[in-house]
Amino acid sequence: MATPTPSNENETRKASVDAHASQDDGAESTLEARKLQLEQPEFEVPDGGFQAWSTVAGAWLVLFATFGFAFTFGVYEDYYVRIYLNEHSPSSIAWIGSFQLMMPFFCGPVAGRIFDNGGFHQLQIAGGLVFTISSFLLSLAKPNKYYQIFLAQAVGMGLGIGLVFLPSLSIVVHHFKRRRGLASGIIMSGTSVGATVLPIMLNHLLPRVGFAKAVRYSSIIIPPCIVVGNLLMRTRLPPRSKRGGNQAPPDIKSFFRDAAYMSATLGMVFGLFGLYFSVIYLQLYSVQHNVDPNLAFYSLAILNASGAVVRIIGNWLADLYGPFNAMFSMSVATGALIWGVLGINSGASLVVISILYGATSSSWLALTFPAFTSLAKGPEEVGARVGIALFLCSFAVLGSAPIQGALLTDQYHWIRPIAFSATMTFASAVCFIVTRTILLRRWKKGGWKA
Repeated sequence: MATPTPSNENETRKASVDAHASQDDGAESTLEARKLQLEQPEFEVPDGGFQAWSTVAGAWLVLFATFGFAFTFGVYEDYYVRIYLNEHSPSSIAWIGSFQLMMPFFCGPVAGRIFDNGGFHQLQIAGGLVFTISSFLLSLAKPNKYYQIFLAQAVGMGLGIGLVFLPSLSIVVHHFKRRRGLASGIIMSGTSVGATVLPIMLNHLLPRVGFAKAVRYSSIIIPPCIVVGNLLMRTRLPPRSKRGGNQAPPDIKSFFRDAAYMSATLGMVFGLFGLYFSVIYLQLYSVQHNVDPNLAFYSLAILNASGAVVRIIGNWLADLYGPFNAMFSMSVATGALIWGVLGINSGASLVVISILYGATSSSWLALTFPAFTSLAKGPEEVGARVGIALFLCSFAVLGSAPIQGALLTDQYHWIRPIAFSATMTFASAVCFIVTRTILLRRWKKGGWKA
C-alpha cells in the first residue's frame, strides 16, 4: 500500500477542514432557518372590512337560529309544567333546559381545539345538521314521554349548539382586535333577537295548532339561517399544521397557574348558577302572580329584546373602559334585579323588570367572550382558553335550574331560588374585582381600565 506524500496529506487535511466548515456552515444555516421560522411576523388583524363584517353577519344568523332557540325554554318550562309534562315536577323538567344550556359550555374544549386546528366550517356544518334534525325530532315527542323530549331537546339540540357556539364567537379574533368587543356583542345580539321572535311564535302557536306543529313551524327558519350564515363566514388564521413558527399547542397547565384566568373562571361559575333564573322561571312566576297571561307570555320576548341592543352597547363600552370593569357592574345590577322579581305583581312591574333584567343579563353573557380573550397571549390560544373556561362553567349551567327548581318545590316558595340566584350573582362580582386587581398589578400601570 502506498504511503501518502506530504502534498497529499495537505490536500487531505484541507478537504477535511473544508468538510467541517461546510458542516458548520450547514449547522449555522439550520439554526438561522429555525430562528427565522420562530420569528414569524405577528398575525395581522384587519379590524374591519367587508369580509370581517360579513363574517359577523353570518355568525349572527347562526346564533339567532340556534342559541336563540335555547333561550325560549322559559316558554317550554311553563307549557311542560302546566300541560305537556304535568306528571313531572318543575325540578325534573328544569333538567331539560339546564342540560340544553349546559352543552354550549361543556363542548367548549373540543370545539375550541377543533377551531384552533382549522376546523371552523366542519364544526358549523356538523352542529347545524345535529341541531336542525333534533328540533324536528322534538315535534314527534308524545305527552308525558319525558325521555323523548330530553333526548331531542336537551341532548340533540344542546349538542348542536355546543358545536357552533364557541366557533361563532371565536371567529372574531381573525378579523378584529381594537373593536373585538363590539363585533362579539353584535354577534351575541343574534341570540337576543332569536330569543325575542321565537317565544312570541311559540306562545301564539302552542294553543292554536298544538305542540307538534308549533315546534315544526318554529323550526322551519333554522336551516336557511345556518346555510346563509356559513356562506357569509370566512376564516383567516390557517390551521396549526400549516402555520410557520412554533406549532406546539397551547400549554393548558399554564392556564390553571394563571390567577387572573382562574379568578375570572370562578366568577363565571358563580354567575351562571344564578343568571338563568329569570330566563327559565319568569313567565311561570308572572302567571302565578295574577299578571295578565297574555302579557306574561311576552315577558321573555321583552327580556330578550332589550338585551339585543344593550349587548352591543355594553361590549362597545368594554372596548373603552375594560371588560372586567363592565363585568363587575353587570353582575351587581343583575343580582339586584333577580331580587326585583319579587316585586312583580302587575303588568307594569313585569315589563320594567323584564327590560332591565334583559339588559344586564344579556350584557353579562356577551362580555364573557371579550373578557376571556383579553387574557389570551395570542389568537392561536383563544379557542383553548375560552373552551376550558366554558367547560368548567358548564356544570354550573347544568345544576342551576334543577337547584332552583328543588328550592322552589311543588309549593312554589319563590324566595328560596331567588335568594340563591342573587347571592351567586353577587359572588361573581367579587371574583371579577379580584381579576381586575390582579391584571392591574401584573401590568404595573396606573389607571383603572381592565
